[in-house]
Amino acid sequence: MTPRKTSLSAIAIAPPQADVADVAARVLAQFGLQGDYLPLVSERDQNFRLTTSDGRRFVVKVTSSLEDSAVTDFQIAALLHLEREDNLPLPRVVRALDGKTSGTIDVGGSACRLRIVDFVEGQPLDEFDMMPDMAGRFGAALAMFDLALGGFSHPGQSPLLLWDMQRTGEVRHLLDFIDDEDLRRRVETVIDDFDARVAPGMDRMRAQVIHSDANPENVLLCDSGIGFIDFGDMMRAPLVFEVAIAASYLRAEKPFDLIVPFIEAFHAVLPLQNDELQLLFDLIRARLATSITLFYWRLRERDPDDEYRNKLLATEQSAIAFLVALDELGRERFLAGFDQL
Repeated sequence: MTPRKTSLSAIAIAPPQADVADVAARVLAQFGLQGDYLPLVSERDQNFRLTTSDGRRFVVKVTSSLEDSAVTDFQIAALLHLEREDNLPLPRVVRALDGKTSGTIDVGGSACRLRIVDFVEGQPLDEFDMMPDMAGRFGAALAMFDLALGGFSHPGQSPLLLWDMQRTGEVRHLLDFIDDEDLRRRVETVIDDFDARVAPGMDRMRAQVIHSDANPENVLLCDSGIGFIDFGDMMRAPLVFEVAIAASYLRAEKPFDLIVPFIEAFHAVLPLQNDELQLLFDLIRARLATSITLFYWRLRERDPDDEYRNKLLATEQSAIAFLVALDELGRERFLAGFDQL
């Protein structure tokens, strides 16, 4: 695979810091909406939940001026494409008064994109004690989501993000930030395995636009089914990466308890090929390794009172424990668990 330049800027920078009064004024002027604003924690965008006087709720997004406008256009276009999907609860793009799909706001002298989508009413899966039947429902819904995106493409579909699993090998230069020597060696082994087993064949894998961050915080249990939010990491990538990313967050004490029903349900709706199944062990570990490495990197790069940093402190310990559990299980025993597929 031809190497691509890595950009740390998209995840190193803090979200824009627009004044809420300025956001409210621009939203009213450009979208005709007003109400109460609640800040939401986010990695790259500055997000608010807007509740109008009649009870309607929206997500208002201020996107950094450093983000490629083609990437923002891609995310908007993907949501517009998905509006034809009736089986999944998904946010819908709110158009400005002039009919456009985004507006603008000045933040510190820089022009930032201003977007609004519907607030999807539901309960995030991370608020549940995940059980096998819920993992199965999650897997089936994610497969339907990917089926809906199967024919979609856009010029901005390849953003420069270290979260892109196609770049797993590129996080190697951040390993020095992991100050636990045993953990650093474990993560390095995962990257070695990825470079040896996955990277050589990536160009030949079945690929499409995927959500790329279907973790339980971005997956909702709604009255009408399982829905998805937060499309900031969406990109074109091998389809099996979608499965591995989501599975990496199903961190049961016994790895098979949730991963097996999740993958079986996905496979029943959108069958995985045998060569894709053979890579899942390495791909799940690769996502965990990336998550752990970027976690340690952020500990140095973000301020101690940064909300997103503090949120990570409370969640990433489970990633370490799950990686250890998978390593102890081993590749052969893991793959044997899916012999029936």
